[in-house]
Amino acid sequence: MEKRKLGKSGLEAAPFAFGGNVFGWSADEKTSFQLLDAFTGNGFNLIDTADVYSRWVPGNKGGESETIIGKWLKQSGRRANVLIATKVGADMGQGVNTSKAYIIRSVEDSLQRLQTDYIDLYQTHYDNTDTPVEETLEAYATLIKAGKVRAVGASNMSAARLEESLKAGGHNGMARYDTFQPEYNLYDRAGFEKTYMPLCEQYGLGVISYYSLASGFLSGKYRSEADIAKSSARGQTALGYLNDRGRRILAALDAVAVRYNSTPAGISLAWLLTRPTIAAPIASATSVAQLQDIINGIQLQLDADAVKTLNEASAEG
Repeated sequence: MEKRKLGKSGLEAAPFAFGGNVFGWSADEKTSFQLLDAFTGNGFNLIDTADVYSRWVPGNKGGESETIIGKWLKQSGRRANVLIATKVGADMGQGVNTSKAYIIRSVEDSLQRLQTDYIDLYQTHYDNTDTPVEETLEAYATLIKAGKVRAVGASNMSAARLEESLKAGGHNGMARYDTFQPEYNLYDRAGFEKTYMPLCEQYGLGVISYYSLASGFLSGKYRSEADIAKSSARGQTALGYLNDRGRRILAALDAVAVRYNSTPAGISLAWLLTRPTIAAPIASATSVAQLQDIINGIQLQLDADAVKTLNEASAEG
């Protein structure tokens, strides 16, 4: 299977990252193990999680996703065959924190939960603008030198702070970001393409996009307010996509899906892989059947006409 470079880190990932936010939330431990077995069994290797997953679930305190992944790594013996990407900095009860002391302390908790000696990709989850970017990068450099982290990336950071970090990275003993994780999908395009994509191209960052299916809207399962009303609270987010442009995108996805004997979700992910800088879109599944649908889409090679149809339908303004 084709693998894509995660920036200049030397790490290479198959072009689909499993979103571990569902582990310990909508997927219990048994289901999570089945999903990870199926994911890696199909040749994929990048598992994305965070220390804060899934703190929002009543009774959880954070770290549940990492703990499940750690148990699976120990049971499966596949640590050497996968890339573990996790994050630090989100509010775990102390507020958003990207200080050096906090990062150095937090990595130990993640390593323990993951039952591993190293993290392949450690990412700034949220940015605390009161902390100098140099301090955060110095923390990562310390972890890389100690062999506890192989590469670092950023997410949920303003373009100005990202650029400041990229200019500072690699100098005076500081680490450099090799990846960026933005919200990006067929509907939500402008924020990334106009502001962040030029920076990612300039500095050679590998992009790992989240909300790749626009909170499920691009799967085609939310086509009316009635569909959304019947969904879980999470599905209510799709209401914001249910407008003329959203319906136009769904119609284009349906047309292309018929051509490729695929699904709107599959075509949405295949489109992402035609975009510059994209290394691996993140998507989650709570059943092996859902996962297989995603995998089928990832393996599609869209032709120029299909890409044009989708680009024109999703154009803004």
